[in-house]
Amino acid sequence: MRLFVGLGNPGAKYARNRHNIGFMAVDRIADDHGFGPWRSKFQGQVAEGRLGSEKVLLLKPETFMNLSGNSVQAAMQFYKLTPDDITVFHDELDLAPGKCRVKTGGGHAGHNGLRSLHAQIGDSYHRVRIGIGHPGHKDMVSHYVLHDFAKADEDWIDDLLRGISDGAADLAAGDTGRFMNAVALRTAPPRSSKTPDKTEAKPAPASESKPEPEPDDRSTLQKLVDKFR
Repeated sequence: MRLFVGLGNPGAKYARNRHNIGFMAVDRIADDHGFGPWRSKFQGQVAEGRLGSEKVLLLKPETFMNLSGNSVQAAMQFYKLTPDDITVFHDELDLAPGKCRVKTGGGHAGHNGLRSLHAQIGDSYHRVRIGIGHPGHKDMVSHYVLHDFAKADEDWIDDLLRGISDGAADLAAGDTGRFMNAVALRTAPPRSSKTPDKTEAKPAPASESKPEPEPDDRSTLQKLVDKFR
């Protein structure tokens, strides 16, 4: 069994915040792959389903971001899971908007949700880092992540979430390469190799045929007379 955790804050007030893109990712997976209804459990909302051959539990902690580890630990203990069974979807300041990377282990880089997970279950779980960009100065980070995405962000968000959902079964199977390929096909689709040949020669215009001269059957005397008329 796999546990996919989306990080965010509960309630309509935070629903479109940059900090909540982890919630958005697991919501999209649930919708696209026919998961069961969300229900309250483990201090969060859970939905059950399958991705490929893997049984998967989706979890959205409702403890608020800085206590996310409490909810994840409760689910881990109930299902007797290890950190290797867990993949966490979260916002990443150090990636440009629309970028996505997979990582296992490492530091929390000041992310309060990851900090809580580190404290409760260690750092060896898997992560899907979803880029939201950086505001430019550390003093602006709190306001930035707790602010809604701009209207102009909607297209790349939709493409990225669709890519994450497309590759979710590969991610559950542990094939991160195929997962990243699925994301790339949505966010950076290959260009067509068929481009118009601008150097193609235009057909030459048909040459106008000149009429052949009629035969001159005048006599020599008649030609001489006609010349001096």
